[in-house]
Amino acid sequence: MTDPNQDDAMDTFEEADCGAHEQCVSDSSVNSLKIMLPNLNIVLTGSYSAVLFGDENILLGEKQPNVENAETSRIDPLQKKISERHISVINMVDLHDTKNVDHHIGQLVNEIEIHTFIFVVRLGQLTDADKMGLEWLQRVFGDKVLQFVMILFTYEREEECDTIIDDLKKNPVLEQLLEKCGGRYHTCNMMMNNLSEMRDLMNKIDHLINENKQQRYTREMFNIASIRRKELEHREHDDEPTRMENTTSETGEKHKGKIKKFGTTGVGSDQHLQQEKTKKLKHIFHRLNLEDRHLNKLRVADVLQITKHSLQSHESCAEEELIQTFIQKLLMMNYRARCIKTKETNEQNHTQQRDKESFEDESDIFDVFQEIPLSNKGISQSEQIHPMDVQMALFHCADGFLKQLMATKWSQCQYALPLLVPDPFTQQIEFPLWTFRQINKSWKIRNTSNEITSRIQLIYKAETPMVSFFRFGSVSSSKSQLMNSLINERHNTFFHRNCPGSSRTRVLMDGVVEIAWFCPSGKNMDKFTDCVAFCNLHGDAGDHEKQLQILTEMTSVNVVLLTRLDRNDRHATKIQNLFRNRKPLICLFTEDECTVTEMRKGKYKIGLKERNQSDVSEELRKVISDCLLESSSTFRLEDVSKHSDIRIDEEDDEDCRRGREAAQQMMRLLEKKDLIKIKESFLSHQGKLWHQWSQKNKELHRPQGNELEMEISNKQTEMKKIRQKQHESDISEFMKLFIKEMNSNAAKKIHFLKWLRILLDEYTSADLSALHHKYNKKWSAVLKCKENHKSEQLKAQLKGLESISEDLQAAAFGLEHIMREIGQIFESCSSVKKNKKDLQFDFSSLPSIAAEMMISGFPLELMDGDAAHVPVIWISAVLDELIQKLGDQRVFVLSVLGLQSSGKSTMLNAMFGLQFAVSAGRCTRGAFMQLVKVSDEMKTQMNFDYILVVDTEGLRALELAGRSTRNHDNELATFVVGLGNLTLINIFGENPSEMQDILQIVVQAFLRMKKVRLNPSCVFVHQNVSDVTAGEKNMEGRRRLQVKLDEMTKLAAKDEVCNEEHFSDVIRFDVDNDVKYFAQLWEGSPPMAPPNPNYCENIQELKETIMSHASKSDRMVLKELKDRIKDLWEALLNERFVFSFRNSLEISAYRKLETEYSKWSWSLRNAMMEIENKLHNKIENEAIHEVEETDLQRELKKTREEVKKSMSEFFEKDTDKDILIQWKTSFEIKIKELQENIVRETKRKLNEVLQQRVLKKKIDSQKTHHENTLLEKSKELALKLKGKANDEETLKKEFDLFWEQSVKKIIRDTPAIRDIDIMRDVKLFLSDIYEGRLPVDHWRESRDIFTVPSYSGYVQLKKSSGFTGHFKNAYRSAKEKFGYALSNDDEAQIRSFVTDVALQTDRMIQSFNISKMGYNISYIQQFTDYIKARETEHQEESVNYVFKNEFFIDFVLSIFKRANTMITDQYRLFREANDPVIYVEKKRKEYYIIFQKYCHGATSAAIFGVIICQKLKEPIEQSVYKKTARDLADEMRSNCESLNGNRSNLEKHILKTLAEKEDFIKYMNYIHYPKDHFKRFIRDEVSRYITDKFRVSVLPKMKENIELLQQKIMKAAHESTEHVQENTDVGLWLKSFTQKISDELIFSEKDLSGVKHDDVDVKLLEDVIRHRLPAIMTHISRRFNTKSFPSKLDCKFRPDELLIDHFCQCCWVQCPFCGVICTNTIENHDGDHSVSFHRVGGVCGLKFYETTNLSVWICTTSVASSNRKFYDKAVNNFFLYKEYRKAGGKYADWSITPDLSELPYSKWFVCRFQEDLEKYYKKTFEGSGEIPKEWREYSKEEAIKSLDKYM
Repeated sequence: MTDPNQDDAMDTFEEADCGAHEQCVSDSSVNSLKIMLPNLNIVLTGSYSAVLFGDENILLGEKQPNVENAETSRIDPLQKKISERHISVINMVDLHDTKNVDHHIGQLVNEIEIHTFIFVVRLGQLTDADKMGLEWLQRVFGDKVLQFVMILFTYEREEECDTIIDDLKKNPVLEQLLEKCGGRYHTCNMMMNNLSEMRDLMNKIDHLINENKQQRYTREMFNIASIRRKELEHREHDDEPTRMENTTSETGEKHKGKIKKFGTTGVGSDQHLQQEKTKKLKHIFHRLNLEDRHLNKLRVADVLQITKHSLQSHESCAEEELIQTFIQKLLMMNYRARCIKTKETNEQNHTQQRDKESFEDESDIFDVFQEIPLSNKGISQSEQIHPMDVQMALFHCADGFLKQLMATKWSQCQYALPLLVPDPFTQQIEFPLWTFRQINKSWKIRNTSNEITSRIQLIYKAETPMVSFFRFGSVSSSKSQLMNSLINERHNTFFHRNCPGSSRTRVLMDGVVEIAWFCPSGKNMDKFTDCVAFCNLHGDAGDHEKQLQILTEMTSVNVVLLTRLDRNDRHATKIQNLFRNRKPLICLFTEDECTVTEMRKGKYKIGLKERNQSDVSEELRKVISDCLLESSSTFRLEDVSKHSDIRIDEEDDEDCRRGREAAQQMMRLLEKKDLIKIKESFLSHQGKLWHQWSQKNKELHRPQGNELEMEISNKQTEMKKIRQKQHESDISEFMKLFIKEMNSNAAKKIHFLKWLRILLDEYTSADLSALHHKYNKKWSAVLKCKENHKSEQLKAQLKGLESISEDLQAAAFGLEHIMREIGQIFESCSSVKKNKKDLQFDFSSLPSIAAEMMISGFPLELMDGDAAHVPVIWISAVLDELIQKLGDQRVFVLSVLGLQSSGKSTMLNAMFGLQFAVSAGRCTRGAFMQLVKVSDEMKTQMNFDYILVVDTEGLRALELAGRSTRNHDNELATFVVGLGNLTLINIFGENPSEMQDILQIVVQAFLRMKKVRLNPSCVFVHQNVSDVTAGEKNMEGRRRLQVKLDEMTKLAAKDEVCNEEHFSDVIRFDVDNDVKYFAQLWEGSPPMAPPNPNYCENIQELKETIMSHASKSDRMVLKELKDRIKDLWEALLNERFVFSFRNSLEISAYRKLETEYSKWSWSLRNAMMEIENKLHNKIENEAIHEVEETDLQRELKKTREEVKKSMSEFFEKDTDKDILIQWKTSFEIKIKELQENIVRETKRKLNEVLQQRVLKKKIDSQKTHHENTLLEKSKELALKLKGKANDEETLKKEFDLFWEQSVKKIIRDTPAIRDIDIMRDVKLFLSDIYEGRLPVDHWRESRDIFTVPSYSGYVQLKKSSGFTGHFKNAYRSAKEKFGYALSNDDEAQIRSFVTDVALQTDRMIQSFNISKMGYNISYIQQFTDYIKARETEHQEESVNYVFKNEFFIDFVLSIFKRANTMITDQYRLFREANDPVIYVEKKRKEYYIIFQKYCHGATSAAIFGVIICQKLKEPIEQSVYKKTARDLADEMRSNCESLNGNRSNLEKHILKTLAEKEDFIKYMNYIHYPKDHFKRFIRDEVSRYITDKFRVSVLPKMKENIELLQQKIMKAAHESTEHVQENTDVGLWLKSFTQKISDELIFSEKDLSGVKHDDVDVKLLEDVIRHRLPAIMTHISRRFNTKSFPSKLDCKFRPDELLIDHFCQCCWVQCPFCGVICTNTIENHDGDHSVSFHRVGGVCGLKFYETTNLSVWICTTSVASSNRKFYDKAVNNFFLYKEYRKAGGKYADWSITPDLSELPYSKWFVCRFQEDLEKYYKKTFEGSGEIPKEWREYSKEEAIKSLDKYM
């Protein structure tokens, strides 16, 4: 029932229908035409809006209802005469929108046959209804109907007709439609009153009839189509009954009654339409490569990774790449993302162009242009996907987080955002509230006082008026385009039909409501004075009732577009309801020409027809503004969720809902709290205590004063106390909840974090906005005071400004502060090494939280911007956790530097789709790092797995002005430049002073990198450049930049004390390619300006440049990144970065290289040992008589090539190859030198063997003579006793008697070799020299020269000559009387001299070859002469002392004490081999066996075979022992923990062993005679290894070598037998046999020279050897035990000596201050000496000048000091420690880096052995040398553990 008082919308808006046309009356009558005889039957169908009815309409006349009453009416044809043709026109226009007319159509077709179906379409306005109309025609009349169809395009204005070809080209859907109809079309005006056009139409119909060969559409065709349709309907009804009942289309509602009455035919049609729509939807998703993404949603991680596609700029792409290209552009904030062309279209256009070009010049224009309408061959065969379908398809297939990211980027692009989104398949409406949650909008408004107020607000919280736009029916004007003109006429906020890429085939936008906000800038030109929301319902509003209802309830103003008002319109009721609503209504009529008219209060009418768009827009804006002034209603996004029957995304997502609840629970704790005090209350660990600790840490690294160790210890104690306080402070309930949530359900975590960030932003935004407003006002006051020169007021204002700045800092409260708190909780627990009492989880799990966040795409704070400090412990732990979760991934570090607010974060966000804070209220503080994943396809190409993006706070930050200095900026720049593989230097504009500021800082940072051998690169980015296309201007800009960089380089070089003059001297820099010019960010004036597409293109170009750098750059793994962060920060904490920088990556790489070098050198040594052994055997066998280096090099060639290949692979393939390359050449040279040295040394040894072979020939021949004599005599005896062979007792007695007599004769003829007593001989020799010149008891009191604490007692001052000599001699006498104390330098000098002499005497002993040549007392003479000569040489150097006689005697005695064991062992071997009593007795058993053989009449072969086996026994034993020794040494290089690395690893195990045993004497030996100690340790390790592994490793090796040797001997015997043709030629056999085994054994023909071997059968001989040899081998094996090596082998062949020779061929130079050994594994290496860590100077006796106080100074601490000095006696001068190299000599060769590491081992040692050290050096740790009490807290366990950290 209609209220009679209520105005009628139709009446109201028709009262003043300005410009409306009067209706025309037809001249013709239907009845008058019925008498005509038609010869053509035409059906006219299609869109009602495409036709104007009237008496002028030749084809249709006045409008008539198609079917007034479906039950009774019929479809009657209209009779017309056109061009003398009688035609019958059946009007079915809009009949496809009417239900249940099938029986009427059937009735009609039964009566007449149809020649053609004309489908009418409005030119340029293809609608969904048009498409569905043709589908209806096909469905009702069957597929056959298409051969009779022609498209009739109608136009309103004739010029529209000119665009038809263009429309066909660019509209794939239209092309498809036309293709269905065989390419047939015609054009005419909407009134159809042009006779010429009608005649042409008739001609085309005739052409169609001829094509169909006069065939017509018949009843039979219709019946077949009806049957098929009904079968399909029944099938559908059986399958989906529910769906039919629930059909809710507007059309269905309209004819509800008819559906019930006539059954299900209409429902079936709807269902068919729905199926067709679903098919289209699926096709769209398929074409976009999204078919499986409805269930498997796209994630943020999928789109943010670096792919090949993302590194290329795409203006067009293949269809399947549309989504990738769209998201790529969107992430870069490029609003042209909606303008992407498909490549197929381009190619087809080119094809068409080629077709056009192929026409010959002689062609007829009429022929050419008439061809096109008859065929569509030139038209695209596929539909172009609508840009909004691409956008919405992606939206439907994205998960919540990606939707949120997309919405944020849409907002930044000033796109409208989806507010209500129907599901494309179910039509369920969704309100994606979650996607709006992180969107901020900012605007400015003027208040009544004309003051401008800024507002920044989360958009879901903003309360604004809302204006809603609707369309009813098909209209000629674009609603979206009209809305754009209200918001920003230069930007398409809402996509519309005239946008590039638009098509009429839109599938996914109908029913979608989009929203956009107009944000004023506070200027007079603003279109609206306050923020206004605009909503746009896409599609026909009448078809989307729920959306219409929601919007009309919430809106402030309704704006409706429609063609005209029509009471019969199916949407008339809805329009009437809008009119009756109290809210303002503005109706826009496309067929009306009137200007704005207010018809009733709040009801307006505006005509659009033939009106200027800007005029309409201005009228509309004014009306809306007026309406909004009158309206008080506002809209809030969150309120949309209150509506029923719609899905709220975040409510339906369980994880999202639970995440919100958890975040809200935390936020409730913050209610009614003062924002400025929140951090202090809830985040106590990062407040004052953390800042105090940071400050103390900086002070610790920059110590002042002279008592540094004490000061450092105090500082460390204070820092520990602060950490203890941190640890004792309570964890707030807020943080407990956070930690609990982060240790819960994984899926919920990310939602929880997002919610927490959103709610924190919401919580802080108002207060921060107010504080910023307050700051700005105060800043204005400061500027005013400066202008007026009011200094007192200025001070007060500046103080106020500082206060507000502090409040701003305190009020900043976000997720980064919560993570900072987590970090400090972790660091405090790590420091005290225990969990906090109120921490529910173990503190070791905290880094996992941060690591998971980084993997999920959250940034992590790298440098705390408030404390200006890097929490190294926390960052290291997080990176360790990342390594655990991801593996040690390869990263390319990209960092950015620039002034504050220069667009750094915006640039990174645009480049990688990140979300660093960019608003003015949230500028980056400190530095943040975020991971960007590289796709699998790009990993191999780029050679890394992730990009680590480091965003930094701005240089010259205003809020730091009160406390920041240039040093802060230098630190930050140095840190990020050192960290980054590539640094972007961001310069905003071209202000020379700003450029100078940043360039000087940057150049200094790069200069520092060069000095510490880091090689980052840089790219300069000039942002906000007005004309980036001006090539000449840019060339000039580059030139100026180059000049400026060179100027800054000179300035920075002065600061850094170096000589570089050009920036290109500092780093590789290409001014043409490494300088980028960026367009200004905004296209227009914010806040409504979208990002400039040129800026986005510049971003893409920069990204490509970065990737180009990255592909060629060094890269790091995460472990190396962790070390780099630590190294850089540690160096920055010290005042002198370059001097302090310790490159852990280089140190680690170099250690790795040293370890590899150790392997390579061992391979060469091991191979040469085999070669030496083989050649040694040949020399002993007299097979060779000389050795040349070329022979040795040839033998070593194979191993040399293997080592070379291994080196090459290592330098090329190792993960640190880019660092290692700097040492490649030097190590290749070292390896070459090592090879040459090994060859030379081996040649020397073998030549000695050759020389000694001649000398010991007499000994060997005498020994052979004795053996052969015994053999022959025993043979003679055997022949005499041959008859008594069975009487074993008689034989034994006879043999024993014979043996004793023979041995007595040998002893009588050859004197026995006596025992020796080396020490007795030495003392006798020395007594003869120094008889009467030494104290009587000196021999008893002589000391070991290698263990004395001081040499002061062994020296006296030199006598001086000349006038001053008397005084000096007097001084000398006094000194001698009271005792003379040598300086530390003198002590070190003498110790070095003693060590070197000991080393040389060891070599002399080995050269004597005592085991082969025996001992001669003349050796003592040689030794003493050598030692005396060296002593004299030393005294003649620039020393001020001479040695007493006692020194020489004790030195000689100590040398021989050390060598005694070696000489005695070697002499024992000589005596066992050459003393007739010993060696003859050893042969007794063997000779008895041979004797027995003779007695028993054995064959010559049997006896000779036994003799050979007996002779082989000793050589076999020696060979097996030597080979096993080499094998053992090789095995220990791999399996023994202390011996399987380089020299540093060995030293670490030595120090651990020393600490475990706590033997002070051994410590002193290690400190003063490190090489000697190393040798002893290696010997102990080898002995222990042999004992421990004897059964499992040593014995099996021995047996294996025995078996191998047995096989070689038997092979040699067999091959020799085969070689000898005559079986009795035993001489030839023997020669062949000995030659074949000469490589393995010292055994030759001369060993059998006296043995007769006549009539020996060589085959039998071979059998005898085969039978006897195993017994020999078993005998040798049984004798093998743990003591075998010393007793059986010469020392030089033992495994310990082999390893000593390998490990001790290295650098032994000791630090001039603390005595630590250089860790370089190469003797005489290039470059400085260095060591992993130094130690307390007092350990090696260092004392303070002119005191008896031992030093507690540590070298690395001292060089960090600015005022510590040391005295160099050599030049009699003092030097600053930090300038120690100036002292020259031994000081200049050392690299000592400032390092304040704790060094627990050294400090523990000093405390543990304080008394021993004081007693040893006869000095004390007192005064300046007092040991800090904090040192005593270190335990032995801590000391030992620390070695793994430092070595």
